[in-house]
Amino acid sequence: QVQLVESGGGLVQAGGSLRLSCAASGGPFRFNTMGWYRQAPGKERELVGTATSGGTTNYADSVKGRFTISVDNAKNTVYLQMNSLKPEDTAVYYCNVGIAYYGSTYWGQGTQVTVSS
Repeated sequence: QVQLVESGGGLVQAGGSLRLSCAASGGPFRFNTMGWYRQAPGKERELVGTATSGGTTNYADSVKGRFTISVDNAKNTVYLQMNSLKPEDTAVYYCNVGIAYYGSTYWGQGTQVTVSS
């Protein structure tokens, strides 16, 4: 059974950085797709960015140039490096991975990121 555990969220001042981690247990796995989403209070969940095992990345315009998705296959962990954080980045962040071997996608439990002005 695949379980994703997120960590790295917290409170940071505007302009600061955080790195979120999404570790998968029950592996080893090959992540075919990796994504991060976020949901702010009173808003729908939105895409932050995605990456494929082939190296293709896609980011929301609001985070392009500031956020980066990476993966450590040896650790079965996906990361979201967030730089130049803004108050509008405040949200619960969720990771999502797709594992073709199981034909499924999986979600993390979410981690809170709060950016103060």
